[in-house]
Amino acid sequence: MSQAVPTPPAVPASAELASDRELAARAAQGDTPAFECIMRRHNRLLFRTARSILKSDEETEDALQESYLRAWRAMGSFRDDAQLSTWLVRIVINEALGRLRRRGAQVIPLDGAAAPGLDEETESTVADDPDEQPERLAMREELRQLMERRIDRLPDAYRTVFMLRAVEEMSVAETAAALALPEATVRTRFFRARSLLRESLSRDMDVAMGDAFSFDGARCDRIVAGVLASLAGERDLPADDLHPRGK
Repeated sequence: MSQAVPTPPAVPASAELASDRELAARAAQGDTPAFECIMRRHNRLLFRTARSILKSDEETEDALQESYLRAWRAMGSFRDDAQLSTWLVRIVINEALGRLRRRGAQVIPLDGAAAPGLDEETESTVADDPDEQPERLAMREELRQLMERRIDRLPDAYRTVFMLRAVEEMSVAETAAALALPEATVRTRFFRARSLLRESLSRDMDVAMGDAFSFDGARCDRIVAGVLASLAGERDLPADDLHPRGK
């Protein structure tokens, strides 16, 4: 389990400006400030990768720290013709999948063909979430409010058509009769209203996607400090000795 540890000193500017390959080469020689820079540079990517497998923030932090320790010990085997980020991702995936296996969970290969029936099973898992669960109800309420706000922002000419066709599920003919509009106009306005809503909701989704599984500075510092403390323990040195000055 993750433990609170002191925040490590700042990484030297020379390391921050170095490329991944330069940092990997320095880390392979035992340069811990270079390795700290590697961790900070790739923390969010690796956290989100492990989180997508483990679905637990706490276990993901533990898995990420263990993955970094494995990477540190194997840094000498990293080939400079490869992408460091890809190499690290494979390490963290293997660690996360290993944790699933150890607790007896079903492990789906990430790089192979889907197992027979996987699509049906996945759809069932998502669809079977009971509507009466509090988090489900809260999510639906948030989505409803979002949709209502977006509908309210539609131009007047489109909003009523959309309300009758989409919300009240009236037919084109019924909507045309109610609004005294040609059916072609109803179709055009409904199509345009849906397009505007789709564009608006897509922008909301893009913003929300960028914020998903947020990786703030405190979490980044905690993971880095935990790894450095473990390295200090392996060397039987104080943590401050892992930050030599003048590098």
